Amino acid sequence: MKIIIRSTKQQQRELVEKGFPDKVLVQWLKENDKFGDNTAGAFFDLTFNDNDVAANEFVNNIPVFVHAVNCICTDIDKPNYIRLNAWHGFLDRRVTELACTDKAFKKKAGFIFDTLGWQYAWVADDYGLIAARIISMIINEGYYALEENVSTKEQIDIAMQLGTNYPFGPFEWGKKIGLKNIVQLLQKLAKQDKRYTISALLETEYQQF
Repeated sequence: MKIIIRSTKQQQRELVEKGFPDKVLVQWLKENDKFGDNTAGAFFDLTFNDNDVAANEFVNNIPVFVHAVNCICTDIDKPNYIRLNAWHGFLDRRVTELACTDKAFKKKAGFIFDTLGWQYAWVADDYGLIAARIISMIINEGYYALEENVSTKEQIDIAMQLGTNYPFGPFEWGKKIGLKNIVQLLQKLAKQDKRYTISALLETEYQQF
């Protein structure tokens, strides 16, 4: 089976570390390269622009796995598009969260992941999927704690790691993922639930970069 992957260098490193079986031929594309090859069994567009869905190219009848955290399948409106999260640190997770609303392409997507030997879990077609939504809230709460002078960034990070056994604290995570990604997701979530209202300090820090 042949798959074509459009990605950043960091995303490519994470997937290479995840590993590919010998029976899978992988073709890598740079961020601005066009797919153009309809002989592949699947495409992975990890540079998908989920803030401007209309600007993206579409490939019909072939499973297309897209990095889409801030939009849902109904926004994309293409049955063959399967959502996943390609934020820094998420691609090499043991289980990949997938979302798709078309039964036929869910079956095809499952076959692709089984062939790759990658574990996956189908989740609801919600903004942020599951893990990104949780981590974004943790980062936001970290900034609320900083606003209230609970402690320093460094101490809050250490407390999170020691208290919950998480690999990173909220500010470390924010730096790795990028505050732009966090804020854009929280903006979507806050429209549905006020619990995701963005910390003023997080908003300010994001605007400074």
